[in-house]
Amino acid sequence: MKLLRIGALGAEIPAVIDADGGMFAVTSLTDDIDGAFFASGGIDRVRQALAEGLLPRIEEAGRRIGAPVARPGKLVCVGLNYRDHAEETGAAVPKRPVIFMKDPSTVVGPHDQVLIPRGSVKTDWEVELAVVIGREARYLADPAAAAECIAGYAISNDVSERAFQLEYSPQWDLGKSCETFNPMGPWLVTPDEVGDPQTLGLRLAVNGAARQNGNTKNMIFDVAYLVRYLSQYMVLHPGDVINTGTPAGVALGLPGTPYLREGDAVELSIDGLGTQRQTFINA
Repeated sequence: MKLLRIGALGAEIPAVIDADGGMFAVTSLTDDIDGAFFASGGIDRVRQALAEGLLPRIEEAGRRIGAPVARPGKLVCVGLNYRDHAEETGAAVPKRPVIFMKDPSTVVGPHDQVLIPRGSVKTDWEVELAVVIGREARYLADPAAAAECIAGYAISNDVSERAFQLEYSPQWDLGKSCETFNPMGPWLVTPDEVGDPQTLGLRLAVNGAARQNGNTKNMIFDVAYLVRYLSQYMVLHPGDVINTGTPAGVALGLPGTPYLREGDAVELSIDGLGTQRQTFINA
């Protein structure tokens, strides 16, 4: 099952796509797809209503697609979680997950324009598997318990300004939390439809030129491990999002490859999770 939000910025309505590709409004069940929706068993309600034919069909044509989760409470990111990415950036392969936080307000729709910050010279791309939390995760005992806390998966572009991130501050937040720096979507896909999250291909192209081509099987720390690990240090709430890291192929790791400039188009895809595409413009 695929959940999404469609409509103008700030006026999105929740919807679901069934196995045959039909789209249906779920406004009779919830005002939005957010933490309260997940915490109250919203996914099960939507699944039941869809099976019983209770949801009105709607058309997607011409509608903007918003981020599939409204107002994430936390956006937790994992750095250097693919060995090839760590190696291309000259960083040591981590023995424990590298964790940083990103401003949740950076989350925008999958096809929205992304703003290159004023003063930026190194705006970069990162295709990532995003994990959406569906129930409270606190001191989880094992990977099985972690898997039960996952509402679904989506594509994130963890846009990064490398000068801000690595040269201006000993912390990464400055280069990660710029306005519009986390396109997400187009859908939230439930775990039953995704299957094993460690077998997904990830791809990214800039202006049609392939830059990233990886697979989640090459994560250093897998999805269930990350959810359990994080739950030992912070409470993960329904609607929180975890960006799980990016494979090799970012501009930072490709000497001579230009960073993003106004007018550049970035297209990302992950197996089973759809495609997103952004045009970059100057702030």
